[in-house]
Amino acid sequence: MADVIADPELDPTATYAVDPSRARRLASRVVASPGAEQHVSHTPMTGAPLASLPVSSPQDVSVAVATARTAQRAWARTSLAGRAAVLLRFHDLVLTRQMELLDLIQLESGKTRHDAFAEIADTANTARHYARRAPSYLRDEHPMGVFPIVTQTVVSHLPKGVVGIVSPWNFPLILAITDALPALMAGNAVVLRPDQQTSLTALAAHELLIDAGLPEGVLQVVLGPGSTTGQAVVDQADYVCYTGSTPTGRTVGVAAAQRLVGFSLELGGKNSMYVAADADVPKAVAGALRACFNGAGQVCISAERLLVHRDVYGEFVTSFVEAVEAMRLGTSLEYGPEMGSLVGQAQLDTVTRHVDDARAKGAIVLAGGRARPDIGPFVYEPTVLSGVTPDMECRDGETFGPVVSLYEVDSDDRAVELANDTEYGLNASVWSRDVRRARRIASRIRTGTVNINDGFIPAWASTGAPMGGMKASGIGRRHGREGILKYTESQNVTAQHVIAPLATLPGVSQETYTKGLTLALRAMKGLGLR
Repeated sequence: MADVIADPELDPTATYAVDPSRARRLASRVVASPGAEQHVSHTPMTGAPLASLPVSSPQDVSVAVATARTAQRAWARTSLAGRAAVLLRFHDLVLTRQMELLDLIQLESGKTRHDAFAEIADTANTARHYARRAPSYLRDEHPMGVFPIVTQTVVSHLPKGVVGIVSPWNFPLILAITDALPALMAGNAVVLRPDQQTSLTALAAHELLIDAGLPEGVLQVVLGPGSTTGQAVVDQADYVCYTGSTPTGRTVGVAAAQRLVGFSLELGGKNSMYVAADADVPKAVAGALRACFNGAGQVCISAERLLVHRDVYGEFVTSFVEAVEAMRLGTSLEYGPEMGSLVGQAQLDTVTRHVDDARAKGAIVLAGGRARPDIGPFVYEPTVLSGVTPDMECRDGETFGPVVSLYEVDSDDRAVELANDTEYGLNASVWSRDVRRARRIASRIRTGTVNINDGFIPAWASTGAPMGGMKASGIGRRHGREGILKYTESQNVTAQHVIAPLATLPGVSQETYTKGLTLALRAMKGLGLR
């Protein structure tokens, strides 16, 4: 675990959980002007300060983009095998040096050590996937030309240039780094603006990438508020990858579209979990605990709505409420607690407001429903509500905290209707002993991912498959082929061999050309050519 050291430069009476000399080394990796404004981050586990880090101005972002653009030219000339070697070494370093990363993830986000390790595993998994699969994803394609054999077409996937990534606080390692890995593998440089709450984790990962052999300059890190530093990244990058709220995502999309640059957005969700009549109830209860309260509910793809068939509603609710009340809460840097802290006061205020509003309007609190300052300043009990109605904030608004609402349904059709009754479309979950039946139900739910007999981990962790949202939950996909090709420009280079087009031959009239091409088109159809 990280050392506990007092930093007299910030507060001679305070106790810190990060070695200040280590924090200063990480801070040196930030692109910021000398004498830049400083931002002091705090750990949600105790409220104590963690580190003082520089704030990058829009001018600093310009410097970062220019540096990245220069470094990208050489990086793009590096072979795919050379780039893959960097990612594979990074894979090993993440696993080898996981103890410091685990401490930083916990200290900055407040999540449990078990949830923090999920970030370690996912980051290594993503690095390995793109190191192994990128050559096939990026391989030149040879579609059939207009005239078979004599028209030869090659489609290449060229890097965009400088990719701008603006990442949130809820997954300090995953969302800062795993979107960068395919961008780097495709030959791009990256300018990353992680959230100020979780900058140390991102900077530590940056250091590991350098140690793995990534050339200096290819990945630049800038820090600061989204409204200034983040906006500067959006305004200058050749492609923008943003993860965060839907309102901010709309603003990012408009800004990128005005510049005619591509973008991908993973935004909010109001995800459902449907427990069908034939579900294995004990397994569904255990799955719901993970789906609803992983990361204290601060997960874009976590479940905030439990749709339970009336045939198993009583059994499920009784067991689920008992399991929720038995959950172990804690804010320690060790394995054991099942749920940790919210990230800060703003998130605690939202959770408290949603629960208090529901309670005041007639909802029943079956479990939880109160803050636990005795455990940590921003800890809130895992909470289960029933009787939630459309006039309550938590019915349609994303809580992004450890609060879930129960809904009894009388059919699969009603479950699908409720699952789709939201502006969001990020993730869903269906529980049934009959997987074929569950797949039929899943096909009717308008979300980018649907998990069967689990909450969200299988679809997310299947890195070869796309992940993203429909409707107000975003545009574009991460993971798999789509997750790397979005960082490329497709270029079609077509060569005409042997003969010239009929229309260019001497003495060929337009009428003759038309008749000849008509015969050729009919012949190609008859031969089954595409």
